[in-house]
Amino acid sequence: MGVGTVWFVGAGPGDPDLITVKGRDLIARAGAILFAGSLVNVAATGWAPPGCLIADSKDMTLEQMSAWLIANAARCDTVVRLQTGDPALYGALIELVQPLDAAGVPVAVVPGVSSAMASAAAAVESFTLPEVTQTTIFTRVEGRTPMPDGEDLANLAAHRCTLCIFLSITLLHKVEAGLREAGWPDDAPMLVVHKASWPGEERIVRGTLATIKQQCRDAGIVSQAMVIASPTLGARQWPELTKSRLYDPGFTHRFRKATT
Repeated sequence: MGVGTVWFVGAGPGDPDLITVKGRDLIARAGAILFAGSLVNVAATGWAPPGCLIADSKDMTLEQMSAWLIANAARCDTVVRLQTGDPALYGALIELVQPLDAAGVPVAVVPGVSSAMASAAAAVESFTLPEVTQTTIFTRVEGRTPMPDGEDLANLAAHRCTLCIFLSITLLHKVEAGLREAGWPDDAPMLVVHKASWPGEERIVRGTLATIKQQCRDAGIVSQAMVIASPTLGARQWPELTKSRLYDPGFTHRFRKATT
């Protein structure tokens, strides 16, 4: 038997039903699955066939994970590395792929639903609105991993667009400081979603720049939370919205001619 393929599959934000059909089908034929147990709902492995080797990587180093994937690719046609959200976002994808490349193991990636998208869905919010903002930034604040030059939160927040701030729930003091440095006011709306889409565990906290840190502290939210700052938050309750030109009766496009 030749060397099998290692598939990096985005498990989605938590609800196992939010994995893609392609990801589910790969799990259903996998000979070995390495899942990130500290973040991925174990229920996502429920489609695995009998006899599939399933291992949790939460106690492994990067080198141990790579060795496990290489070893199992030598005996299985399909090996799945099941990662939280989407593999391209904060998923150590390239660090894991490089050793596989060096070992001659084929790799492929299946995208997944990010916790950013699941958080917006949970709160029924939109990251973009006409004439409010058309830009969304995915970022984090500096913790053990330093931020590159020019990417500190204050610089990014100066754009006054939507900010989806990953891996920062324990650093809300830095989030607050960065937004304030960029000129965001005390009453700027903030949203925190803990375990977005996880059945029975999702929690939504709405507040302002001045209150959100204490609200999260009071709620005991210290992990697996998305922090969103955006001028679009709460738009569902606005009495007036600027409507999209695309759907305006006076707008012509290739599928419809203007009627006024």
